[in-house]
Amino acid sequence: MIVDPSQKKLIFLVNPISGTKSKADLGKLVMETAAGFNSSAIVLPTVASGDYSFVRQRILEEGFTDIIICGGDGTVNTVINDLRDLDIHFGIVPFGSGNGLAFSAGIPKTTQKAIELAFTGKARFVDAFLVNDQFACMLCGLGFDAKVAHDFAQQPGRGLLTYTQQTIKNYFTATPYHFEMVVEDHVIQTDAYFISVANSNQFGNQFTIAPKASLNDGLLDIVVVPKMNKAILPFALIQQVTTGELTGAHEEQSTTIQYFQTAKIQIRNRDLAPVHIDGEPRESEETLNIRVLQRCIQLIQPI
Repeated sequence: MIVDPSQKKLIFLVNPISGTKSKADLGKLVMETAAGFNSSAIVLPTVASGDYSFVRQRILEEGFTDIIICGGDGTVNTVINDLRDLDIHFGIVPFGSGNGLAFSAGIPKTTQKAIELAFTGKARFVDAFLVNDQFACMLCGLGFDAKVAHDFAQQPGRGLLTYTQQTIKNYFTATPYHFEMVVEDHVIQTDAYFISVANSNQFGNQFTIAPKASLNDGLLDIVVVPKMNKAILPFALIQQVTTGELTGAHEEQSTTIQYFQTAKIQIRNRDLAPVHIDGEPRESEETLNIRVLQRCIQLIQPI
């Protein structure tokens, strides 16, 4: 719903180390914008522990209505997961390397415009999902892209350039992993470079790996990139990004990219392929039970 900005009380949570853009004047910019909308706002830092009980207390005691997360997808995941049981709106000012959820929701890249949207946008319910007991806002990957995420996390620098460098480096050494997918009681065997489970249409940086994905359709979008000649792999990915037609879920050992939708899926990861959730490395597991959480959070988006 749309709320009069003067009726809002907002907490801006700022991750000081996300992405590469400076945040030196961010607090001042937030307070000036809030004053312009006759709104009440405060600025607080994010915490590495992911424990936002101090924010929860202020929400409950002081009546804050909106949490605006200034950071990347990993920060968004952590904050929302800890506070999603509250009746509160979440917004994003994208400062990460990928910003997949923000861009999928149409939130502007420009910091000033994203801050203004926090005051003027409309909160809509969107889905999320669980990977076993771990919360995901928009994306879980197994295989190649997760290996890139693991290596990226070890680099001293952040940003798109560093991510691209790690992607190219891993491309030449990538090998397929064996997976079993259980969908609607069907078991699908595949050797794949990676599997993506998406709630949004974004891989990050406007790269639409699952172009038909919706944030609120109650479905997960599954993209399987199977073992194929590496010479044609980039062209297959380009075709997926540009057309992305849905295919059947039950093809075994397909040599073309599979793209299908389901509300839940089990992935048996016998090779212990690396895993990421919302771009953050996670410990690999042999079995991942993944299910959608419908209408999980209220996300502020353009009207």
